[in-house]
Amino acid sequence: MCADTGSRRAGGGDMAKPSLDIAAEILRLESLALDRLREEWRRLHQTPPPKRLSRDLLLRGITYKMQENTFGGLSKAILRKLQTSVPSEVLSAKKRRPRPSFKPGTRLVREWHGGTHTVVILADGVEWRGQRYRSLSVVAREITGAHWSGPRFFGLNGARADD
Repeated sequence: MCADTGSRRAGGGDMAKPSLDIAAEILRLESLALDRLREEWRRLHQTPPPKRLSRDLLLRGITYKMQENTFGGLSKAILRKLQTSVPSEVLSAKKRRPRPSFKPGTRLVREWHGGTHTVVILADGVEWRGQRYRSLSVVAREITGAHWSGPRFFGLNGARADD
């Protein structure tokens, strides 16, 4: 499916043009239907494309792979640098921390726009203003009127919850 232009010379100079005219290939790809783009992805990547990947990202992934095949990927030296540039301690510290668990009866207090909100942890949810809710996030949404992470809103994950 690739437009192979052979080994034509660019502008009559001595430098050989790559065997793939990337610009022409991009124009061809932009005209393809989504199912044909997925076929191109499979052909180039030797794996099915991720589900629900947008048309734009499919095109980007395909064209990147074409350029990599034509011009070469990263050198081994650069790959080594990338692998060693971030210490493993930093990577492991960024891994998801376990959720804090609280015993039933624990009270969480949050001030929001001049009001103080107290939530009581229950065995099967939380209680706020005398009503039961399934999660802190539902309570945070009730308080703010916007979608919030409940643990973040109540300051349980180390991130600051600003008013």
